[in-house]
Amino acid sequence: MAPTQEDTARTVRTKEWTLRYYEAGAGHPLVLLHGSGPGATGWSNFSANIEALARHFHVYAVDMPGWGDSDPATVDRLDHVDAAIQFLDALGIGKAAFVGNSMGGQTALRLATEHPGRITHLVTMGPPVGRAPGLFAPGGGPSEGLKVLIETYRDPSPENMRRLVEIMCFDTARFATPELCRARSAAALARPEHLRNYVDGLPAGAPLPIWAKPELLPGIAVPTLLIHGRDDRVVPFENSLHLLANIPDSRLVLLNRCGHWAMIEHADEFNRLVTDFVRNTPGHRD
Repeated sequence: MAPTQEDTARTVRTKEWTLRYYEAGAGHPLVLLHGSGPGATGWSNFSANIEALARHFHVYAVDMPGWGDSDPATVDRLDHVDAAIQFLDALGIGKAAFVGNSMGGQTALRLATEHPGRITHLVTMGPPVGRAPGLFAPGGGPSEGLKVLIETYRDPSPENMRRLVEIMCFDTARFATPELCRARSAAALARPEHLRNYVDGLPAGAPLPIWAKPELLPGIAVPTLLIHGRDDRVVPFENSLHLLANIPDSRLVLLNRCGHWAMIEHADEFNRLVTDFVRNTPGHRD
């Protein structure tokens, strides 16, 4: 029987946070970090992946502070890497493979530069790498997708959520269903403090006030798998080309007919890629 959200839901108290997470499987720890966006959670981002990955790994899909059923977080407390390390410590996990989508991918990159002893493998899907001109929109401003994401934080109505889901996906007819849009809208509206903290924190850099330092990327020693949709309208695939050029032990899979949610739109291929990479690539397991 496939794991359900209710069956896998757990709560842990770290040094500073109460965090919701979803746990399944056994074996090498694999931590899944979701992206930003109203209504985003560990489950909503990775429900299409947890069952397949849990056949090989001990999977933990975490709601980061400020999302889902975890504690709210104002921008002055938004240190995603510190929260991830606290999560590992609270569960007694020494090292884990990290898989991060978008915001979660940037968190995993920064973790690999600042805490190399806590990560065995690094997998990213559509991570932003900074605000350099040409990597987002002309002039370095927010991309088309990020603009819609911010508008939806301000008004997470089902209609705005439909616009957001459509811009996240290539195959909108299949994935931007009315049911999904209503569910994401309801999930966002259920935690108004998360919405308010995100919008209030934008002038101070929310949701990522702290970024991986570009000059440290060449020092990432863990094996790295970069997955990106060629049709990503939120974080253009040139971001992953930049990472490929700067992380020595990295490889890139660029998926055709794929938007920002590679793990959802191409779930079977994504699950195979991650499983083969973590199982068959020697990592920092010692």
